[in-house]
Amino acid sequence: MDHIVTVQDAVTAFADFMEPTGAELDAIELEMPAILADVDLLDAQIITMDRTPTELDIRRIRRARRRLLVALANQATDARGGVA
Repeated sequence: MDHIVTVQDAVTAFADFMEPTGAELDAIELEMPAILADVDLLDAQIITMDRTPTELDIRRIRRARRRLLVALANQATDARGGVA
């Protein structure tokens, strides 16, 4: 006979002691511009997957890449304490 066992981690996944710390929330906030820029780039690339990219599509992808690079550069600068 098979026994059904509760997985403790799944039951306590949202317990108070498992909340993100202030440092973790700060890290997420620091990374958020890069995450959103990456999502924009993926969206622009997904649009062109099943068709030949138009000039507008190419410009959209180029802008999204630039935004991602700027966000990553800003994130690196902020992580080093603002030293350029």
